[in-house]
Amino acid sequence: MKTEKKSFFTVREMVFTAICAAIICVLAPISVQIGPIPISLGTFAIYFTAALLGGKRGTFAVIVYILIGMVGLPVFTGMRGGAGVLFGNTGGYIIGYIPLALLTGVFSDMKSKLHWTMPVGMVLGTVALYTFGTAWYMIMSGSTLMAALTACVVPFLLFDSIKMVLSTMLAIPLRSRLNKMIGGKAE
Repeated sequence: MKTEKKSFFTVREMVFTAICAAIICVLAPISVQIGPIPISLGTFAIYFTAALLGGKRGTFAVIVYILIGMVGLPVFTGMRGGAGVLFGNTGGYIIGYIPLALLTGVFSDMKSKLHWTMPVGMVLGTVALYTFGTAWYMIMSGSTLMAALTACVVPFLLFDSIKMVLSTMLAIPLRSRLNKMIGGKAE
């Protein structure tokens, strides 16, 4: 009796995961400096990727993006790259992309005709991102909680809300089509 071994990803899943990692690499460096933390398209790319691909594939795409940046390619905000960026004041936000993608993706995987789970996952993921990134920023910069929140969270609330809405609007119609292409099933 021969048993089939199921791979972690199918070839189609790997292709779409790689495409989304590339999308993150293209969008994340685009930023506008407004203080110690710039506004970038990185969170938009993570929201979209995780909502589109789901928890496992979306998180893997983010990890691939981080590894690409760690080896020195300029894919982090402001066209920066290298492991040193992760150990700087804002490195916690890059690492915080992982729980952001995981929570967004897991909630996007939940079945709901109203699609309310997708933005809920984005909000919870953003809370994890802000928590991890702000704690890291406080440790690395020696700033107080109030100073860190003022510099690293408050200026981004409106922009991240807009990114969540836009990525949800894009991901909902595309996710069903993607799932048909990857596994022959629709949501």
